[in-house]
Amino acid sequence: MSFRAGDKVLIVSCADDPRAAGKTGRILDEVPPGTLTDGRWTVDRISWLIAPVLCHTQELRKA
Repeated sequence: MSFRAGDKVLIVSCADDPRAAGKTGRILDEVPPGTLTDGRWTVDRISWLIAPVLCHTQELRKA
């Protein structure tokens, strides 16, 4: 599955920050992730207590 910048996603799990699991956020990346992020998507707007996180595709679902 591929995402686009601005897509609203449900974070099913997140190795980067487990507090983000079960919350929704928005994809920041304009292009598919590469080696710089180890193939993970940048998700923002989760909570004012949680900074943007990096999540693998299998950790996300479209909301």
